[in-house]
Amino acid sequence: MTPAGHGGGPRRDRHPQPMPDADMQSAGFRQARLARKTALIEDYVELIDDLLNDGQEARQVDIAARLGVSQPTVAKMLVRLEADGLVTRRPYRGIFLTEAGHDMAALSRARHHTVERFLRALGVSEANARIDAEGMEHYVGAETLDAFRHALDAGLAAFMKTASTHRHD
Repeated sequence: MTPAGHGGGPRRDRHPQPMPDADMQSAGFRQARLARKTALIEDYVELIDDLLNDGQEARQVDIAARLGVSQPTVAKMLVRLEADGLVTRRPYRGIFLTEAGHDMAALSRARHHTVERFLRALGVSEANARIDAEGMEHYVGAETLDAFRHALDAGLAAFMKTASTHRHD
């Protein structure tokens, strides 16, 4: 007979770590929900900024191709971004960021850069660090980003290189 509430899986009498208090746990879940909600918006805004900074027009077709989504999906998001005051659209001229859009793109890019540098310092390959940072950047809080920057400034990359050579001795 399966214990109630354990769904047929093995019963565990103890947690490996004590559960956090309810306020701490709910704060973590709230932060994750907020990050999921804003991640897509930040990705669009950052990509539009990248396209414009590269000297290209930010067109719906280009955004769809780079994000790997359909043009109707991009069209729906552009309506939302425009309503949120992050982009403007001009007929036959493409998409442009507002000041708020530029600010969001800059913050997102800075978070991405910090996370990517931190992963590279840990020894993660350039390709994997870039891919992983793309997802992680939205979920890392300010305190954690500050800790990443502090570790990088304190020589994390050099420490990891030394540690990895000693590991193989």
